[in-house]
Amino acid sequence: MMKLNPFFKEYQRYTNEDTKNFRLLFYALIIGLIAGLVGALFRITLSYIENFRLNLYANAGNSGFISWLWPILFAITGISIALFLVRKFAPEASGSGVQEIEGALDGTRPMRWKRVLPIKFIASLFSLGSGLLLGREGPTIQLGANIGKMIKDTLGQSDIENNPLESAGAAAGLASAFNAPFAGIIFVIEEMHGHFKFNFYSVAAIMIGAGTADFTVRALVESKPIIQMMVFPNPNTFGLWLFIILGLLCGVIGYLYNKLLIISLDLFKFTTKTPIIYTGIFVGLVIAIIGIISPDMIGGGYDTITKILDNSFTLYFLLFLFIARMLLSFFSYASGVPGGIFLPMLTLGVILGMLFGIIMQHFFPTFISHPGVFAVAGMAGIFAATVRAPLTGLVLAIEMTSNYELILPLIATTVTASVFTALLGNKPIYTSLLKRTLANSTPDNQI
Repeated sequence: MMKLNPFFKEYQRYTNEDTKNFRLLFYALIIGLIAGLVGALFRITLSYIENFRLNLYANAGNSGFISWLWPILFAITGISIALFLVRKFAPEASGSGVQEIEGALDGTRPMRWKRVLPIKFIASLFSLGSGLLLGREGPTIQLGANIGKMIKDTLGQSDIENNPLESAGAAAGLASAFNAPFAGIIFVIEEMHGHFKFNFYSVAAIMIGAGTADFTVRALVESKPIIQMMVFPNPNTFGLWLFIILGLLCGVIGYLYNKLLIISLDLFKFTTKTPIIYTGIFVGLVIAIIGIISPDMIGGGYDTITKILDNSFTLYFLLFLFIARMLLSFFSYASGVPGGIFLPMLTLGVILGMLFGIIMQHFFPTFISHPGVFAVAGMAGIFAATVRAPLTGLVLAIEMTSNYELILPLIATTVTASVFTALLGNKPIYTSLLKRTLANSTPDNQI
Protein backbone atom coordinates (compact mmCIF):
# COMPACT_ATOMS: atom_id res chain seq x y z
CA MET A 1 0.00 0.00 0.00
CA MET A 2 1.29 3.43 -0.93
CA LYS A 3 2.26 5.55 2.09
CA LEU A 4 0.81 9.07 2.27
CA ASN A 5 3.44 11.80 2.16
CA PRO A 6 3.53 14.26 5.13
CA PHE A 7 2.14 17.14 3.07
CA PHE A 8 -0.96 15.17 2.06
CA LYS A 9 -1.52 14.02 5.64
CA GLU A 10 -1.39 17.59 6.87
CA TYR A 11 -3.72 18.73 4.08
CA GLN A 12 -6.21 15.96 4.94
CA ARG A 13 -6.10 16.88 8.61
CA TYR A 14 -6.92 20.53 7.87
CA THR A 15 -9.68 19.50 5.44
CA ASN A 16 -11.32 17.29 8.05
CA GLU A 17 -11.05 20.05 10.63
CA ASP A 18 -12.64 22.60 8.30
CA THR A 19 -15.47 20.20 7.51
CA LYS A 20 -16.13 19.69 11.22
CA ASN A 21 -16.13 23.44 11.87
CA PHE A 22 -18.53 24.18 9.03
CA ARG A 23 -20.84 21.45 10.29
CA LEU A 24 -20.71 23.10 13.73
CA LEU A 25 -21.84 26.42 12.24
CA PHE A 26 -24.60 24.73 10.25
CA TYR A 27 -25.87 22.98 13.38
CA ALA A 28 -25.77 26.31 15.24
CA LEU A 29 -28.06 27.69 12.52
CA ILE A 30 -30.49 24.80 13.02
CA ILE A 31 -30.35 25.25 16.80
CA GLY A 32 -31.09 28.96 16.48
CA LEU A 33 -34.01 28.29 14.16
CA ILE A 34 -35.57 25.65 16.46
CA ALA A 35 -34.88 27.68 19.63
CA GLY A 36 -36.49 30.70 17.98
CA LEU A 37 -39.57 28.71 17.00
CA VAL A 38 -39.87 27.23 20.49
CA GLY A 39 -39.25 30.63 22.08
CA ALA A 40 -41.86 32.29 19.90
CA LEU A 41 -44.44 29.57 20.67
CA PHE A 42 -43.64 29.90 24.37
CA ARG A 43 -44.08 33.68 24.34
CA ILE A 44 -47.32 33.57 22.35
CA THR A 45 -48.88 30.88 24.56
CA LEU A 46 -47.75 32.61 27.75
CA SER A 47 -49.22 35.89 26.53
CA TYR A 48 -52.67 34.29 26.17
CA ILE A 49 -52.43 32.74 29.63
CA GLU A 50 -51.34 36.02 31.22
CA ASN A 51 -54.17 37.95 29.53
CA PHE A 52 -56.62 35.39 30.86
CA ARG A 53 -55.16 35.81 34.35
CA LEU A 54 -55.32 39.60 34.17
CA ASN A 55 -59.00 39.42 33.25
CA LEU A 56 -59.65 37.12 36.21
CA TYR A 57 -57.97 39.54 38.59
CA ALA A 58 -59.66 42.57 37.03
CA ASN A 59 -63.07 41.03 37.70
CA ALA A 60 -62.21 39.94 41.25
CA GLY A 61 -64.40 41.71 43.81
CA ASN A 62 -67.16 42.51 41.33
CA SER A 63 -69.36 39.57 42.32
CA GLY A 64 -68.46 38.83 45.91
CA PHE A 65 -66.64 35.70 47.05
CA ILE A 66 -67.06 33.81 43.78
CA SER A 67 -65.06 36.40 41.86
CA TRP A 68 -62.19 35.91 44.36
CA LEU A 69 -62.45 32.14 44.10
CA TRP A 70 -61.52 31.87 40.42
CA PRO A 71 -58.14 33.68 40.62
CA ILE A 72 -57.26 31.66 43.72
CA LEU A 73 -58.13 28.35 42.05
CA PHE A 74 -56.26 29.45 38.91
CA ALA A 75 -53.06 30.16 40.87
CA ILE A 76 -53.27 27.00 42.99
CA THR A 77 -53.92 24.80 39.95
CA GLY A 78 -51.10 26.29 37.88
CA ILE A 79 -48.51 26.08 40.64
CA SER A 80 -49.54 22.56 41.66
CA ILE A 81 -49.34 21.24 38.08
CA ALA A 82 -45.91 22.87 37.59
CA LEU A 83 -44.62 21.33 40.83
CA PHE A 84 -46.01 17.91 39.93
CA LEU A 85 -44.40 17.85 36.50
CA VAL A 86 -41.02 18.98 37.78
CA ARG A 87 -40.84 16.75 40.84
CA LYS A 88 -42.21 13.68 39.06
CA PHE A 89 -40.39 13.80 35.73
CA ALA A 90 -37.51 16.33 35.64
CA PRO A 91 -36.19 17.85 38.90
CA GLU A 92 -33.46 19.67 36.94
CA ALA A 93 -36.19 21.70 35.21
CA SER A 94 -37.01 23.59 38.42
CA GLY A 95 -35.81 27.14 38.95
CA SER A 96 -33.96 29.13 36.33
CA GLY A 97 -31.98 26.33 34.71
CA VAL A 98 -28.91 28.47 33.96
CA GLN A 99 -26.95 26.75 36.72
CA GLU A 100 -27.91 23.40 35.21
CA ILE A 101 -26.44 24.49 31.86
CA GLU A 102 -23.20 25.59 33.51
CA GLY A 103 -23.02 22.26 35.32
CA ALA A 104 -23.64 20.39 32.05
CA LEU A 105 -20.87 22.35 30.30
CA ASP A 106 -18.54 21.30 33.13
CA GLY A 107 -19.71 17.70 32.94
CA THR A 108 -21.06 17.72 36.50
CA ARG A 109 -24.78 17.79 35.68
CA PRO A 110 -26.81 15.71 33.23
CA MET A 111 -28.59 17.24 30.27
CA ARG A 112 -31.53 14.91 29.64
CA TRP A 113 -33.22 16.79 26.85
CA LYS A 114 -35.88 14.15 26.18
CA ARG A 115 -37.52 14.88 29.53
CA VAL A 116 -36.40 18.49 30.12
CA LEU A 117 -37.71 19.94 26.84
CA PRO A 118 -41.40 19.01 27.28
CA ILE A 119 -41.43 19.41 31.08
CA LYS A 120 -39.65 22.79 31.14
CA PHE A 121 -41.89 24.14 28.39
CA ILE A 122 -45.23 23.00 29.85
CA ALA A 123 -44.43 23.48 33.55
CA SER A 124 -43.06 26.98 32.92
CA LEU A 125 -46.30 28.02 31.23
CA PHE A 126 -48.21 26.96 34.34
CA SER A 127 -45.81 28.57 36.82
CA LEU A 128 -45.35 31.87 34.99
CA GLY A 129 -48.99 32.03 34.01
CA SER A 130 -50.08 31.61 37.64
CA GLY A 131 -48.68 35.04 38.55
CA LEU A 132 -45.45 34.09 40.31
CA LEU A 133 -42.65 36.64 40.13
CA LEU A 134 -40.55 34.74 37.61
CA GLY A 135 -39.24 35.45 34.13
CA ARG A 136 -39.49 33.60 30.83
CA GLU A 137 -35.77 33.94 30.09
CA GLY A 138 -34.71 31.12 32.44
CA PRO A 139 -36.96 28.59 30.70
CA THR A 140 -35.99 29.71 27.18
CA ILE A 141 -32.27 29.60 28.02
CA GLN A 142 -32.53 26.06 29.38
CA LEU A 143 -34.75 25.02 26.48
CA GLY A 144 -32.24 26.43 24.01
CA ALA A 145 -29.28 24.62 25.57
CA ASN A 146 -31.19 21.34 25.58
CA ILE A 147 -32.11 21.86 21.94
CA GLY A 148 -28.36 22.13 21.29
CA LYS A 149 -27.81 18.77 22.98
CA MET A 150 -30.77 17.31 21.08
CA ILE A 151 -29.27 18.30 17.71
CA LYS A 152 -25.93 16.76 18.68
CA ASP A 153 -27.50 13.48 19.82
CA THR A 154 -30.00 13.26 16.96
CA LEU A 155 -27.44 13.82 14.23
CA GLY A 156 -24.90 11.60 15.99
CA GLN A 157 -21.87 13.77 15.31
CA SER A 158 -19.35 12.38 17.80
CA ASP A 159 -16.49 14.56 16.56
CA ILE A 160 -18.30 17.77 17.60
CA GLU A 161 -18.31 18.54 21.32
CA ASN A 162 -21.47 19.29 23.27
CA ASN A 163 -20.08 22.54 24.65
CA PRO A 164 -20.38 24.89 21.62
CA LEU A 165 -23.79 23.52 20.60
CA GLU A 166 -25.27 23.80 24.09
CA SER A 167 -23.75 27.29 24.45
CA ALA A 168 -25.21 28.35 21.10
CA GLY A 169 -28.60 27.11 22.31
CA ALA A 170 -28.31 29.05 25.58
CA ALA A 171 -27.48 32.26 23.68
CA ALA A 172 -30.41 31.61 21.34
CA GLY A 173 -32.71 31.12 24.34
CA LEU A 174 -31.86 34.48 25.89
CA ALA A 175 -32.10 36.21 22.52
CA SER A 176 -35.58 34.77 21.92
CA ALA A 177 -36.83 35.78 25.38
CA PHE A 178 -35.94 39.48 25.21
CA ASN A 179 -35.30 40.27 21.51
CA ALA A 180 -31.71 40.73 22.65
CA PRO A 181 -29.27 38.75 20.48
CA PHE A 182 -26.17 40.69 21.50
CA ALA A 183 -27.00 40.17 25.18
CA GLY A 184 -27.37 36.44 24.49
CA ILE A 185 -23.89 36.32 22.94
CA ILE A 186 -22.28 38.40 25.70
CA PHE A 187 -24.05 36.39 28.42
CA VAL A 188 -22.46 33.13 27.27
CA ILE A 189 -19.03 34.69 26.86
CA GLU A 190 -19.10 36.67 30.12
CA GLU A 191 -21.24 34.73 32.61
CA MET A 192 -20.30 31.26 31.34
CA HIS A 193 -16.65 32.07 30.62
CA GLY A 194 -15.48 29.42 33.07
CA HIS A 195 -17.61 26.77 31.34
CA PHE A 196 -17.66 27.87 27.68
CA LYS A 197 -14.76 26.62 25.52
CA PHE A 198 -13.43 29.54 23.50
CA ASN A 199 -12.21 29.38 19.94
CA PHE A 200 -13.07 31.20 16.76
CA TYR A 201 -15.73 28.73 15.60
CA SER A 202 -17.41 28.29 18.98
CA VAL A 203 -17.87 32.06 19.26
CA ALA A 204 -19.16 32.16 15.69
CA ALA A 205 -21.59 29.36 16.59
CA ILE A 206 -23.16 31.28 19.49
CA MET A 207 -23.44 34.36 17.28
CA ILE A 208 -25.23 32.37 14.58
CA GLY A 209 -27.50 30.69 17.15
CA ALA A 210 -28.48 33.95 18.85
CA GLY A 211 -28.94 35.85 15.60
CA THR A 212 -31.07 33.14 13.96
CA ALA A 213 -33.27 32.76 17.04
CA ASP A 214 -33.80 36.52 17.30
CA PHE A 215 -34.70 36.78 13.60
CA THR A 216 -37.20 33.94 13.97
CA VAL A 217 -38.89 35.45 17.03
CA ARG A 218 -39.07 38.91 15.47
CA ALA A 219 -40.69 37.42 12.38
CA LEU A 220 -43.28 35.49 14.37
CA VAL A 221 -43.94 37.66 17.46
CA GLU A 222 -42.70 41.25 17.37
CA SER A 223 -39.60 43.23 16.45
CA LYS A 224 -40.01 46.20 18.78
CA PRO A 225 -38.04 46.56 22.05
CA ILE A 226 -39.43 44.51 24.92
CA ILE A 227 -39.78 47.55 27.21
CA GLN A 228 -41.57 50.45 25.53
CA MET A 229 -40.24 53.75 26.87
CA MET A 230 -38.94 57.06 25.65
CA VAL A 231 -35.43 57.21 24.22
CA PHE A 232 -33.44 59.53 26.46
CA PRO A 233 -30.74 61.90 25.24
CA ASN A 234 -27.25 61.59 26.66
CA PRO A 235 -27.45 63.03 30.23
CA ASN A 236 -25.36 65.91 31.53
CA THR A 237 -21.72 64.79 31.66
CA PHE A 238 -21.19 66.64 34.93
CA GLY A 239 -23.90 64.48 36.50
CA LEU A 240 -22.06 61.23 35.75
CA TRP A 241 -21.11 60.92 39.43
CA LEU A 242 -24.78 60.26 40.22
CA PHE A 243 -24.61 57.03 38.22
CA ILE A 244 -21.57 55.97 40.23
CA ILE A 245 -23.57 56.47 43.43
CA LEU A 246 -26.42 54.44 41.93
CA GLY A 247 -23.88 51.75 41.09
CA LEU A 248 -22.75 51.60 44.72
CA LEU A 249 -26.38 51.26 45.80
CA CYS A 250 -26.95 48.49 43.22
CA GLY A 251 -23.86 46.71 44.52
CA VAL A 252 -25.33 46.58 48.03
CA ILE A 253 -28.74 45.47 46.75
CA GLY A 254 -27.10 42.77 44.59
CA TYR A 255 -25.22 41.46 47.59
CA LEU A 256 -28.40 41.30 49.68
CA TYR A 257 -30.40 39.76 46.83
CA ASN A 258 -27.97 36.87 46.37
CA LYS A 259 -27.68 36.15 50.08
CA LEU A 260 -31.43 36.30 50.69
CA LEU A 261 -32.23 34.14 47.67
CA ILE A 262 -30.01 31.31 48.92
CA ILE A 263 -31.44 31.71 52.45
CA SER A 264 -34.96 31.50 51.00
CA LEU A 265 -34.13 28.28 49.16
CA ASP A 266 -32.79 26.79 52.38
CA LEU A 267 -35.86 27.91 54.35
CA PHE A 268 -38.25 26.39 51.81
CA LYS A 269 -36.26 23.18 51.43
CA PHE A 270 -38.75 21.38 53.67
CA THR A 271 -41.46 21.81 50.99
CA THR A 272 -39.71 19.21 48.81
CA LYS A 273 -40.87 16.58 51.30
CA THR A 274 -44.43 17.89 51.73
CA PRO A 275 -47.30 16.84 49.44
CA ILE A 276 -47.41 18.91 46.26
CA ILE A 277 -50.98 20.03 46.82
CA TYR A 278 -50.12 21.58 50.20
CA THR A 279 -47.31 23.65 48.67
CA GLY A 280 -49.54 24.57 45.74
CA ILE A 281 -52.36 25.74 48.00
CA PHE A 282 -50.05 27.78 50.24
CA VAL A 283 -48.09 29.47 47.46
CA GLY A 284 -51.17 29.92 45.27
CA LEU A 285 -53.20 31.52 48.07
CA VAL A 286 -50.45 34.02 48.86
CA ILE A 287 -49.88 35.03 45.23
CA ALA A 288 -53.59 35.18 44.34
CA ILE A 289 -54.65 37.27 47.35
CA ILE A 290 -51.80 39.72 46.88
CA GLY A 291 -52.56 39.90 43.15
CA ILE A 292 -56.24 40.64 43.76
CA ILE A 293 -55.33 43.45 46.18
CA SER A 294 -52.58 44.87 43.94
CA PRO A 295 -51.86 43.29 40.51
CA ASP A 296 -48.61 45.28 40.28
CA MET A 297 -47.15 43.15 43.07
CA ILE A 298 -47.18 39.90 41.09
CA GLY A 299 -46.15 38.62 37.68
CA GLY A 300 -42.87 39.04 35.83
CA GLY A 301 -43.13 42.82 35.82
CA TYR A 302 -43.67 44.13 32.27
CA ASP A 303 -46.94 45.92 33.11
CA THR A 304 -45.47 47.17 36.39
CA ILE A 305 -42.45 48.62 34.58
CA THR A 306 -44.74 50.50 32.17
CA LYS A 307 -46.68 52.07 35.06
CA ILE A 308 -43.47 53.00 36.87
CA LEU A 309 -42.08 54.76 33.81
CA ASP A 310 -45.40 56.61 33.41
CA ASN A 311 -45.02 57.99 36.97
CA SER A 312 -48.18 56.19 38.06
CA PHE A 313 -46.95 55.61 41.63
CA THR A 314 -45.99 57.83 44.53
CA LEU A 315 -42.50 57.78 45.99
CA TYR A 316 -43.66 55.92 49.10
CA PHE A 317 -45.51 53.31 47.08
CA LEU A 318 -42.41 52.76 44.91
CA LEU A 319 -40.42 52.03 48.05
CA PHE A 320 -43.09 49.62 49.28
CA LEU A 321 -43.31 48.04 45.81
CA PHE A 322 -39.55 47.48 45.77
CA ILE A 323 -39.51 45.71 49.14
CA ALA A 324 -42.65 43.68 48.42
CA ARG A 325 -41.57 42.50 44.97
CA MET A 326 -38.11 41.56 46.23
CA LEU A 327 -39.56 39.40 49.01
CA LEU A 328 -42.15 37.87 46.68
CA SER A 329 -39.48 37.06 44.09
CA PHE A 330 -37.61 35.03 46.74
CA PHE A 331 -40.88 33.39 47.72
CA SER A 332 -41.68 32.52 44.08
CA TYR A 333 -38.26 31.11 43.21
CA ALA A 334 -37.98 29.13 46.45
CA SER A 335 -41.27 27.34 45.71
CA GLY A 336 -39.36 25.07 43.31
CA VAL A 337 -41.30 25.72 40.09
CA PRO A 338 -39.58 26.60 36.79
CA GLY A 339 -38.89 30.27 36.10
CA GLY A 340 -36.09 32.78 35.65
CA ILE A 341 -34.80 35.57 37.87
CA PHE A 342 -33.69 37.99 35.14
CA LEU A 343 -37.01 39.79 34.70
CA PRO A 344 -37.83 40.11 38.43
CA MET A 345 -34.32 41.53 38.94
CA LEU A 346 -34.71 43.97 36.06
CA THR A 347 -38.06 45.12 37.46
CA LEU A 348 -36.42 45.76 40.83
CA GLY A 349 -33.72 47.72 39.01
CA VAL A 350 -36.32 49.92 37.32
CA ILE A 351 -38.04 50.62 40.67
CA LEU A 352 -34.73 51.36 42.41
CA GLY A 353 -33.58 53.59 39.55
CA MET A 354 -36.81 55.58 39.52
CA LEU A 355 -36.68 56.02 43.29
CA PHE A 356 -33.11 57.25 43.03
CA GLY A 357 -33.85 59.47 40.02
CA ILE A 358 -36.87 61.16 41.60
CA ILE A 359 -34.95 61.94 44.79
CA MET A 360 -31.84 63.15 42.97
CA GLN A 361 -33.91 65.28 40.57
CA HIS A 362 -35.28 67.12 43.59
CA PHE A 363 -31.78 68.01 44.80
CA PHE A 364 -29.94 68.31 41.46
CA PRO A 365 -32.52 69.36 38.84
CA THR A 366 -29.88 70.77 36.46
CA PHE A 367 -28.21 67.37 36.13
CA ILE A 368 -31.34 65.29 35.54
CA SER A 369 -33.79 65.81 32.69
CA HIS A 370 -35.91 62.75 33.48
CA PRO A 371 -35.66 60.20 36.35
CA GLY A 372 -36.34 57.44 33.83
CA VAL A 373 -32.68 57.65 32.81
CA PHE A 374 -31.83 56.10 36.17
CA ALA A 375 -34.48 53.41 35.66
CA VAL A 376 -32.49 52.09 32.69
CA ALA A 377 -29.26 52.37 34.68
CA GLY A 378 -30.89 50.60 37.62
CA MET A 379 -31.80 47.63 35.39
CA ALA A 380 -28.20 47.28 34.26
CA GLY A 381 -26.77 47.90 37.73
CA ILE A 382 -28.88 45.33 39.58
CA PHE A 383 -28.13 42.69 36.95
CA ALA A 384 -24.39 43.48 37.02
CA ALA A 385 -24.28 43.21 40.81
CA THR A 386 -26.35 40.03 41.09
CA VAL A 387 -24.97 38.01 38.18
CA ARG A 388 -21.55 39.73 38.28
CA ALA A 389 -21.83 40.28 34.53
CA PRO A 390 -21.54 44.05 33.85
CA LEU A 391 -21.28 43.78 30.06
CA THR A 392 -24.39 41.61 29.83
CA GLY A 393 -26.30 43.96 32.14
CA LEU A 394 -25.32 46.98 30.04
CA VAL A 395 -26.18 45.37 26.71
CA LEU A 396 -29.41 43.84 28.00
CA ALA A 397 -30.70 47.18 29.31
CA ILE A 398 -29.86 48.92 26.03
CA GLU A 399 -31.40 46.25 23.78
CA MET A 400 -34.56 46.01 25.86
CA THR A 401 -35.14 49.79 25.86
CA SER A 402 -33.29 51.03 22.71
CA ASN A 403 -31.50 53.66 24.82
CA TYR A 404 -28.16 53.53 23.02
CA GLU A 405 -27.31 57.10 24.05
CA LEU A 406 -26.94 55.95 27.65
CA ILE A 407 -23.87 53.76 27.10
CA LEU A 408 -21.49 55.98 29.11
CA PRO A 409 -23.67 56.33 32.24
CA LEU A 410 -24.51 52.63 32.06
CA ILE A 411 -20.80 51.80 31.98
CA ALA A 412 -20.33 53.89 35.12
CA THR A 413 -23.23 52.16 36.87
CA THR A 414 -22.45 48.55 35.90
CA VAL A 415 -18.72 48.72 36.56
CA THR A 416 -19.25 50.36 39.94
CA ALA A 417 -21.98 47.89 40.90
CA SER A 418 -20.06 44.76 39.90
CA VAL A 419 -16.73 45.84 41.40
CA PHE A 420 -18.27 47.06 44.66
CA THR A 421 -20.36 43.94 45.15
CA ALA A 422 -17.27 41.80 44.48
CA LEU A 423 -15.39 43.75 47.17
CA LEU A 424 -18.27 42.96 49.53
CA GLY A 425 -17.61 39.27 48.87
CA ASN A 426 -20.63 38.64 46.67
CA LYS A 427 -20.44 35.58 44.42
CA PRO A 428 -22.23 35.38 41.03
CA ILE A 429 -25.73 34.09 41.74
CA TYR A 430 -25.53 31.20 39.26
CA THR A 431 -22.22 30.05 40.74
CA SER A 432 -23.89 29.92 44.15
CA LEU A 433 -26.95 28.13 42.75
CA LEU A 434 -24.81 25.53 40.96
CA LYS A 435 -22.75 24.91 44.10
CA ARG A 436 -25.95 24.44 46.09
CA THR A 437 -27.43 22.13 43.43
CA LEU A 438 -24.34 19.91 43.41
CA ALA A 439 -24.32 19.77 47.21
CA ASN A 440 -27.99 18.73 47.34
CA SER A 441 -28.11 16.46 44.28
CA THR A 442 -28.96 12.78 44.62
CA PRO A 443 -27.17 9.94 42.82
CA ASP A 444 -30.11 9.66 40.40
CA ASN A 445 -29.48 13.19 39.20
CA GLN A 446 -25.74 12.80 38.79
CA ILE A 447 -24.04 11.77 35.58
